[in-house]
Amino acid sequence: MVKILRIVMCLYFSTRSMASKTPVGFVGLGNMGSPMAKNLLKNGYPVIATDVFPESCKELQDIGAQVVDSPAEVAEKADRILTMLPSSPNVIEVYTGPNGILKKVKKGTLLIDSSTIDPAVSREMAVAAEKMGAVFMDAPVSGGVGAASMAKLTFMVGGVKEEYNAAQELLTCMGANAVYCGQVGTGQAAKICNNMLLAIGMIGTAETMNLGIRLGLDPKLLAKILNMSSGRCWSSDTYNPVPGVMEGVPSANNYQGGFGTTLMAKDLGLAQNTATDTKTPIPLGSLAHQIFRVMCSRGYANKDFSSVFQFLREEEGQ
Repeated sequence: MVKILRIVMCLYFSTRSMASKTPVGFVGLGNMGSPMAKNLLKNGYPVIATDVFPESCKELQDIGAQVVDSPAEVAEKADRILTMLPSSPNVIEVYTGPNGILKKVKKGTLLIDSSTIDPAVSREMAVAAEKMGAVFMDAPVSGGVGAASMAKLTFMVGGVKEEYNAAQELLTCMGANAVYCGQVGTGQAAKICNNMLLAIGMIGTAETMNLGIRLGLDPKLLAKILNMSSGRCWSSDTYNPVPGVMEGVPSANNYQGGFGTTLMAKDLGLAQNTATDTKTPIPLGSLAHQIFRVMCSRGYANKDFSSVFQFLREEEGQ
């Protein structure tokens, strides 16, 4: 009897494991989406992927992903789909466009969008998905490319609470934290607030490091002092913007990779819009938005946002 029970239990957990490994769709294989999709593959999930740039799919295809031509085809083959896209217009196109997910989505499909977009657009996509019998959740991320590669992202999740556990199963394959924030759009709200603070903190760190260097301090010594003092922040101790202070960060690689200045300017624009709508004063957020917009027009658009240090040095004629 005990032996029979063990066999039944083994079959139950085996079947459950197999069921949980049904294909997962992934749309958007950029700097963030590609490592996220790779981590799903590492965790045993078959991945069906697509990107507007076919060359972005090759690396993922080489390690076992199935590549298709459009988001609609992804929706035909998977009932759990993640999207990681640059902006609100991209999300609208991928979900509701002529070859969008909602053209072929199956009833009961779970849609998780990890893009950073306007909360109002997330709510619009949720309504459109509901009309098709699908469930949409917003789950933007924090942590950058490094955290995406190491599956250490933080997800901020908005949506129907009853669906959170189903989303969490996938999100924990790609991140260290998944935090439920409330209804659809609240994940985006949390992300916008986080990135506004990140931008302000990076500018402050860049200004501080530049001033210290002008005063004759060694940048590594200054960073060490800051990081054991009250001025310590993520931009100083994990992502320092001064070349030569840290290894493995964009400032050590001519500001290549990481989180682009264009994307930071976009996120700050979202913060500005929502602040205007809610009549919320954000003087430092507004100034940060202006600085990153100017950087985009001065040749920094495709560099990591920590290149604000280099921008400040050039502004001073260095």
